[in-house]
Amino acid sequence: MSAQHEIGGEVARGFESVREAFVENFRSRRELGGAVCAYVRGEKVVDLWGGVRNKATRQPWEEDTMVIVHSTTKGLSAMALAVAHSRGWLDYEERVRRYWPEFAQAGKDRVTVRQLLAHQAGLYALDEPVDRTLVADPDRLAAVLARQKPAWPPGTRQGYHAVTLGFYEGELLRRVDPQHRTLGQFFEDEIARPLGLDVYIRLPEDIPNARLATLAPPRKRDMLFGFPPRMLLEIVNRRSKIVRALRGSELPLDSERVYARNLEIPAGGAVGTARAIAHAYNAFATGGSELKLRPETLDLLAAPAVRPAYGFFDECMKGEVEFSLGFMKPNAAWPFGSPAAFGAPGAGGSIGFADPTTAIGYAYVTSQSGTSLTGDPREVALRDALHEAVSALPAPRRFAA
Repeated sequence: MSAQHEIGGEVARGFESVREAFVENFRSRRELGGAVCAYVRGEKVVDLWGGVRNKATRQPWEEDTMVIVHSTTKGLSAMALAVAHSRGWLDYEERVRRYWPEFAQAGKDRVTVRQLLAHQAGLYALDEPVDRTLVADPDRLAAVLARQKPAWPPGTRQGYHAVTLGFYEGELLRRVDPQHRTLGQFFEDEIARPLGLDVYIRLPEDIPNARLATLAPPRKRDMLFGFPPRMLLEIVNRRSKIVRALRGSELPLDSERVYARNLEIPAGGAVGTARAIAHAYNAFATGGSELKLRPETLDLLAAPAVRPAYGFFDECMKGEVEFSLGFMKPNAAWPFGSPAAFGAPGAGGSIGFADPTTAIGYAYVTSQSGTSLTGDPREVALRDALHEAVSALPAPRRFAA
């Protein structure tokens, strides 16, 4: 194997097939660089990294290399709200206006927290421009969010809130948190620091550029043939719902510092390692004692998604997708675990999820963007190998909260 594809890390006995799949990604699936990590029944069984972190410089991917994970961020933000729910600050079935009275403007008075987190509020885009100065001012941003009119009666349809979801989650958390922290600060204080995680929703100034991988764009050929034709038409139409929903997704990028510092895009701006994301999901997959999560909260996360009136067809992504409480749930098009699993994939190929049925916490990150909308082939190969190895284990013990 060439030096640029050198693999670091280790796997537990019985999980060698995951390493083989990781190596094969470089040989035949055009992997550039990346990492995969998995916890099973509370134990780390896979922790691998390799390749290069920057396509232009060919610098190697190191053990502590971090990369942007785009919408995989949504799962981390949903974890923060789950912690708030476990502390009794937030009820998923309550109307958002109970916690944030100004939100009730423009026909949003009946929107529940559950509907908002499931992309069912019709708030997939903002009519007002979004730039870094607005995002950096939570009070101004909250006023813009509150003024937004829904695109349809909330609860009737689903449309992927690609960027706006995190802003709405952030303000909701600010309102219910007794300390009124931003979502990024709350995640750092209440999840990342207690678990010792290298993942940030608000990347701090002291992280050196040398630790950051860049995400290389896909080849033009892959863009043309990798997306379903209907979705490709949506992407090239500047007025389409998905293009409008993605406005602001570029804000975490920085030409000089790789990624912006001290800026929160809670739906798509997290930067971290696969190890950290898998560790966070491990806590949610094995009873949540490290974060003092209540069984009631974990049961809600594991439960099936609640269908909007007109079904799970997503008006932005033009396909069937199921969301619940800020996470994606497995479905026929994207089966990433048992029905109880919950997680979030990101543009380019990254993903993280928890599966309480098999007690798996898992994450994959990469420096080479893929184009698949229903599971990147590189990640699917890793996950298939992992599930095969887990299926060969003795029956798991039950985890108590």
